[in-house]
Formats: sequence, structure tokens, C-alpha cells
Amino acid sequence: MIRNATLTDLDAVVSIYDAIHYREEAGLSTTGWVRSVYPTRSTAKAAIEAGDLFVMEENGQVIAAARINQIQGAEYARANWSQDVASCKVMVLHTLVVSPDMAGTGCGTCFVRFYEEYAARRGCPFLRMDTNERNMAARALYRNLGYREVGIVPCIFNGIDGVRLVCLEKIL
Repeated sequence: MIRNATLTDLDAVVSIYDAIHYREEAGLSTTGWVRSVYPTRSTAKAAIEAGDLFVMEENGQVIAAARINQIQGAEYARANWSQDVASCKVMVLHTLVVSPDMAGTGCGTCFVRFYEEYAARRGCPFLRMDTNERNMAARALYRNLGYREVGIVPCIFNGIDGVRLVCLEKIL
């Protein structure tokens, strides 16, 4: 089940962030994220307070989370989108995380499908997202789900210097 997150979910979401940071630091995965920089407890709390953080729950446990809204980062202006469209027609997926314990079980795919349905119900046929160039697992997932890479934008992203931000799109 995927639902809006509440403040009672904050510790569980932060626990997923911490597990991913640990794997990054141990060389077990490559997201390009940095502990204490992004994502952090304040990242999740701000999204919950904005009402646009969603969590996937299984057997009462939060196993995945993502922010879904219409906010396109400034870096998006430098991407080569296939169409120049009004921002009210664009939905953006941010910071999709799946507990490493659930990797490979289809949670990421399920969450992206939820995002697509959410956007369609709100009249937003233009789907956009980003990931770090180094995050090959995310890039493969998005490609397999029909997303097209429209450009790589060098930037400081969410406080992390030297990011090569891969911008992706799909049109419903």
C-alpha cells in the first residue's frame, strides 16, 4: 500500500536513508548521496510537512518512500526536454528510496507506477525526475519503465558538489 506519509513515518523513512548511506559508504552501492548532506531527516520532514511525501508500507513497515510534486529544480531548466510545457502539466518524482532489504522485489517499479497514476489523475501527462549519473541501478530501472534520459546537467545538487544530474522524462 502506498499512502501519504505522516510525521509518525519520519523515523522509518530516515532509517531507509541511513541504510542507503551506509551502503554507499561501504562501497556496496552508488547513489551519489552524502550522509548529513542529502537526504537527511530534514529532507523527509519538510516533504511530510508539505504533504507530498508518500510511503509504501508492507505488513505495517515502511519499506519505500518518495516525494511527488510539481516542483522542478533550477537544474531542470538546463535539460533538453522533448517539449516545452506549462509547469502545471508536469509532475516530478524526487528522492525515491527503497529499503535495501527490499531491493529487487519490485518496490521501485510499483512506486514509479503509483507516481504515473498519481500524475495522470491530476492531469499531468509530462513526467520528470532525476538521478545521479553514478546511480546505475536507478538509471536502469527508469529506462526499463520507459523513461528517456534527456541530458546530464553538471551542478551542485542538494548541497552535493560535483553532481552530474541525469534528467529523465516520460510522456503519458
